[in-house]
Amino acid sequence: MSETDHALLPLEAVRPADRRGAGQAKGSLRPAPGLPVARVAVDNPLPHLDRPFDYLVPESMHESAQPGVRVRVRFAGKLVDGFLLERAEESEHPGKLAPLERVVSAERVLTAEVAGLARAVADRYAGTLADVLRLAVPPRHARAEAETPAEPEPQPEGPPAGAWDAYPMGASFLDALEHGRAPRAVWSALPGAAGWAEPVAEAVRATLAGGRGALVVVPDGKDVALADEVFGRVLGSGAHVALTAGLGPAERYRRWLRVLRGQARAVLGTRAAVFAPVADLGLAAIWDDGDDLHAERLSPYPHAREVLALRAHRTGAAMLIGGYARTAEATQLIASGWARPIVAARESVRVVAPRVKPAGEDAELAKDQAARAARLPSVAWRALREGLESGPVLVQVPRRGYLPSIACRQCRRPARCALPPTRVAAAQTRIGEDIRGVSGLLGGSGLLAVPEGLGPADPGRLGGSGLLAVPEGLGSADPGRLGGPGRPAAPERLGGSGHPAVPGGAGGSGHPALPERHGVPGRPGGSGMSESSGMPRGMPGGSGVSGRGACHGPLALRSGHGAPHCRWCGRVDAAWRCAHCGSPHVRAVVVGARRTAEELGRAFPSVPVKTSGRDGVLDRVGEGRALVVATPGAEPVAEGGYAAAVLLDGWALLGRADLRAAEEGVRRWMNAAALLRPAAELVVLADMGLPAVQALVRWDPVTHAERELADRAELGFPPAVRMATLTGTAAAVRQMLEEVRLPEEAQVLGPVPVGDDGQERAMIRVPRASGGVLAAALKGANGVRAARKAPDVVRVSVDPLELI
Repeated sequence: MSETDHALLPLEAVRPADRRGAGQAKGSLRPAPGLPVARVAVDNPLPHLDRPFDYLVPESMHESAQPGVRVRVRFAGKLVDGFLLERAEESEHPGKLAPLERVVSAERVLTAEVAGLARAVADRYAGTLADVLRLAVPPRHARAEAETPAEPEPQPEGPPAGAWDAYPMGASFLDALEHGRAPRAVWSALPGAAGWAEPVAEAVRATLAGGRGALVVVPDGKDVALADEVFGRVLGSGAHVALTAGLGPAERYRRWLRVLRGQARAVLGTRAAVFAPVADLGLAAIWDDGDDLHAERLSPYPHAREVLALRAHRTGAAMLIGGYARTAEATQLIASGWARPIVAARESVRVVAPRVKPAGEDAELAKDQAARAARLPSVAWRALREGLESGPVLVQVPRRGYLPSIACRQCRRPARCALPPTRVAAAQTRIGEDIRGVSGLLGGSGLLAVPEGLGPADPGRLGGSGLLAVPEGLGSADPGRLGGPGRPAAPERLGGSGHPAVPGGAGGSGHPALPERHGVPGRPGGSGMSESSGMPRGMPGGSGVSGRGACHGPLALRSGHGAPHCRWCGRVDAAWRCAHCGSPHVRAVVVGARRTAEELGRAFPSVPVKTSGRDGVLDRVGEGRALVVATPGAEPVAEGGYAAAVLLDGWALLGRADLRAAEEGVRRWMNAAALLRPAAELVVLADMGLPAVQALVRWDPVTHAERELADRAELGFPPAVRMATLTGTAAAVRQMLEEVRLPEEAQVLGPVPVGDDGQERAMIRVPRASGGVLAAALKGANGVRAARKAPDVVRVSVDPLELI
């Protein structure tokens, strides 16, 4: 492969590990001529000792000490675990060698292919081999290892179901798999109750027919259970195993051994299955790669998509990245030429896609009394009522319970701090122009700002049209305004909608007059946007509300009382004005899944209400009438599909201060919409003018992903570049930045404060081609800190999902 081909890959090739180290201990021996040497990966997380060590193989272990077995060795005076990587005739170490203490088991659990993959993953993510091997090889269970399971009787496979017929490139993709070739594709799946599992199962069957193995990774156990049933029907009994953490250590190890011993050639599982020892891998597939469950929470924090892409490249296997939506990372693979798109014809999309109706206009609330009572626009109520006549309906709510927050009554944007900052001014100065870019995308402190025009809504409803209310007892710190903490607001202080009134609104003056320094120059209620930069006034580059250096952090309500405070600078003040238009803020509370279910239950007393979320996830619901209230990702599958759906609080998904907010919003909406019957009605409570909403209306995730990638390339964010973060105490982060030898083209952003515990974070950005150099530099600097036993740990994360 040429250097140009390597540059197109999203993952850098990794050199073999340095094998010159040697294990030493008391009683060490010099290797005699012909005496075998074992190179061992010691279970030691210290980065400066991340290399194999040589040990002598005693004569008694000559047969059992084979590459891939678990061993026990002496290391730094302690007895530790390790994996025997390879045998050699001699050692490059000039001193004495310690012998192996014992072979734990003769089972060769670490294959050469997985060992090489683990080394590559560790180097790509600036981690250690020991940390990756903990993820790759499950703990030993002696009883399961001693079992000899009977071979399952093969079942006849059914005829091809034709799940790929709707895709013009589908037939050629299956043909390539069946003939042992290695196509790489990004698949935009069609919505519908038939689901995604059957096309994936057909791709696995084609791979098995070609004589090679297959590996499929999905976000969670619910997806595994859904696909396991389909795989059993399409592939036949015993052709695959399902691996999840919920199986328990013994059963999971038992199934893992079936794969290792070649008794199953296909694996279906969650992110830990990316290292499953599938022999002769022919297909590596991942479903819904934008789900954050694919990102490992343990060091070195690898992402399943990147590990599978690296594994497919190393083994010459095919790669399939599937989802209803498309991520910017998958789009980058297409743009580089590493993968090709598989999309359905627009005619096929129109047949099965839902009929999407955005409901972001306040006029909807005035159409009937039910809409006013439950804070839902009439179009949403109509969709629920009509859908319940023929089957179950789905209501997606972004959160489980309540999230106190504040929004502007006039312009309905989430409230921002308009007071001079106490802590973030320095962060604004440090980051400066480095991470400001396209107007309206970045705030002055480097955090993503809410896009202009997000979430028109009824006054007091926090920028969205969901089920919102101010519960009793949610008072202000000022007893004269809202009845004080723990007391409901006085009736004369409330407007007609049950929310605190503002000056000029129905219900009297809800807020005292504010000093002029908080106002907007010119008329109140102005655009609040800088004409020159297009960014909110008061942010660097704008001309706004509280002048140069305004904080613009998101406002919230402190737990325990109703005093508004800024989440960035921590200021608490009874007098606030909108950082965009100058109007006073009105507090509101987003009602999540639990309260939504209660409200809908009262509105539809004869219909059973089912909830699915963190407190309990439903897998399936029947065809009968039912109201299903679920949080994103927990939506159960309905037999025959849902008759209708309502997606609440679109602003809550799109208005988050996160690089992936729009992408994540489209992904969650499309995953829910895909569960509907063809052409069923879907109501999304968000502004129709937003690009994310337009992507859902047209069912066009491709254009939205391409736009996301272009925006990130312009701003210098992943995946257009490689980026790493350093998180730790302020002194530790700054010390590491001073010592690390970064590539010449590297840009350091920050450090900036993270959280309220004194932690800081710095971001380092390099071109994609320099990602391997950056990872090596960070690993070396961490090794130096570990060698001198630095007291404060600096967490290094390469290409993290969350940058800020």
